[in-house]
Amino acid sequence: MCGNKNTNAYTGDKFRQYLICSECLLVFVPKQYHVSDALEKERYDRHNNHPGDKGYRKFLSRLFDPLRAKLSAGAVGLDFGCGPGPALAAMFSEAGFRMDLYDKFYADNPFVFSKKYDFITATEVLEHLKQPGIELSRLHGLLKPSGILGIMTKLVIDRPAFDKWHYKNDLTHICFFSRPTFEWLANAWQARIEFVWDDVILIYI
Repeated sequence: MCGNKNTNAYTGDKFRQYLICSECLLVFVPKQYHVSDALEKERYDRHNNHPGDKGYRKFLSRLFDPLRAKLSAGAVGLDFGCGPGPALAAMFSEAGFRMDLYDKFYADNPFVFSKKYDFITATEVLEHLKQPGIELSRLHGLLKPSGILGIMTKLVIDRPAFDKWHYKNDLTHICFFSRPTFEWLANAWQARIEFVWDDVILIYI
């Protein structure tokens, strides 16, 4: 993520190896283990995250509620990696906020990268990024001054927990963040960070 080439072996399993960056402490899967875009999309197509699903909305509310409380009326947002069923964008739209969508498979709208936003959401997205440093820098550049990046992703705790972690077994999950990784990112951006839940992070630009 940080561009540092000094990495170390972290752990491995029967499917792939995992490395850790000595600078930002991102745990990641080397490129040779990445699945193709076709296989990646095939897996996402099986997700059943419908905007009307009450259970899914409750799950998303852990990001939606604290982020909405920080927003001014009329704020404009981007749901980055919205997936085939952009439920979170629907929740913000229903609450009176204008939303744009982007997803490389389901909402390939390049116009979003020429705009500026008051807030950006990335729910269950960061773990899929093949170039997290580039993508996060791009999102940072899309935020207005005092903008907020709202993230949902499971966090690495330590290596023993990682070895038993079901989250790493999804072959489309190739980047694994920890609190120190996000703290590194916030420091690099000179931003403030808030860990709302174990898997919900707000970064204030």
